[in-house]
Amino acid sequence: MKIGILSKRTGGFTWKIKDYYENIGHQVKIFTADNLCINDSLLENDFYILKSKRMLYLYAGYFLEANMVPVIPNTSLSHTHKDRIESYYAIKNTGLAYPQVYMGYLKILKKLLKNSYFPLISKPIFGSGSNDIRILNSTKDINKDFEEPLYLEKYIDGVHYLAYFIGDNSCICEKKPLSNEHSQMIKIEFDEEIEEYLRKWKNKYNLSFGHLDLVRENKTNQLYVVDAGTFPEFSNWKQKINPISSVCNLIMKKYSEIKK
Repeated sequence: MKIGILSKRTGGFTWKIKDYYENIGHQVKIFTADNLCINDSLLENDFYILKSKRMLYLYAGYFLEANMVPVIPNTSLSHTHKDRIESYYAIKNTGLAYPQVYMGYLKILKKLLKNSYFPLISKPIFGSGSNDIRILNSTKDINKDFEEPLYLEKYIDGVHYLAYFIGDNSCICEKKPLSNEHSQMIKIEFDEEIEEYLRKWKNKYNLSFGHLDLVRENKTNQLYVVDAGTFPEFSNWKQKINPISSVCNLIMKKYSEIKK
């Protein structure tokens, strides 16, 4: 079988996927910005793995799906995860708690935001992980040289978690506030409420694997979802099952379901 991987890099989890599939007899090609051209030459592969949510790879995913070539995870769902606003509503539609959000242009937000609303977190509308995320203590901290809509989220003072899931297996880690997936984390043996959040999220959108970033507020003990991802690196996966083989087997299972 010929498999393509749409990824911003050739190393990390992407390389491990390639190595796993090639070891069991498949042909695998990684497409990065250095060699990706969205045209009919992409149609020679049986299916594609959408590892990156950057727009170039999402556009490639839409092109492939329009030409009846399966893309895993689904391109539209990956796009939803990348867009903060779409992701926000996807989380709300699942019935999971989410921090208060403020969206609009800077001149309007400066008039409406009261001091009691702070601290807030500024997040890029199109992005993932911890890139370009800042804590704002007042409107004076919002520095923009050009006019664009802003996405601001209430900062939750509490314990931060990263919760992975692969099929029916999960791994929950406590992490430092606003840290990325690759930072040092402490494994939590079990948290019933987080497990329930994971179950609702993956069942709502028929996900085989992914992650949620969550915060449990110190003052109220309320659990909030602050981010979601379709394809993490699983850098802090601390369970016995092998994440590479498990994810690859789930991808093949999803491909079989799509072909049927």
